[in-house]
Amino acid sequence: MSETSLSLLLALLLAHTIADFILQSDIWAKQKQQHHWRTISLYWHVAIHSLSSLAVIIIFGIEISIAIVAMLIIGLTHWLVDVLKSYTPPRQVRFFLLDQGLHLIILTAVWWWITDADMAVLPIDIRMLWQPKTLLIALTYLVVTRPASVLIALIMRRWSEGVDTRGTLADAGARIGMLERFLILTFVLSHQMAAIGFLLTAKSVLRFGDLYEDRDRKLTEYVLLGTMLSFSLTLTLGLLARYLLSVL
Repeated sequence: MSETSLSLLLALLLAHTIADFILQSDIWAKQKQQHHWRTISLYWHVAIHSLSSLAVIIIFGIEISIAIVAMLIIGLTHWLVDVLKSYTPPRQVRFFLLDQGLHLIILTAVWWWITDADMAVLPIDIRMLWQPKTLLIALTYLVVTRPASVLIALIMRRWSEGVDTRGTLADAGARIGMLERFLILTFVLSHQMAAIGFLLTAKSVLRFGDLYEDRDRKLTEYVLLGTMLSFSLTLTLGLLARYLLSVL
């Protein structure tokens, strides 16, 4: 892959990001959600996307006829994806990720077509996805998120009924646990063990200070036990995965 070809892909993604998140107001987004394909703001939004993509493609010296076809593909598919998204429930993460994922797939496909990119020279060889090391890393990240949450909840069950959790966000503890285990595993696999200490210190300052002020000893011990269990489990799995990666 040439440097110019990669620059074109990055420029298309940059233009998409600017058009979708900076040049689109919240009012336009709400109008699309309310009136779907009938709102004029949708067509303004698609026009901005189309013209910005056309400008990028022309700047990189692509033939004008090909550039226009690419612009039409990007514009029409963007209109279709946005119309479909307008019929989904608003402010839901899965639909946001699906929407952006489709846009990025389309942009990448258009870039691949106009540059005649060769799959064999892409920086990521698709065969790498099926290598033992890749599968081991994916499995470990998967295990420390949802399965680990279920295991920790089962272990903590004997104490959870005696703890007053009123005034806390629903499922916030589980979500915080998933994020902290994701970070811990990342630190372990990247050999940044010292960062785990900073993470534990930051959580202690934010969480245990409030618990101490509430003078709720049971809740403090419950949170501390859950945190230590989460850290210990993730460290064990992370170190085991790191060892296996070294011998594969």
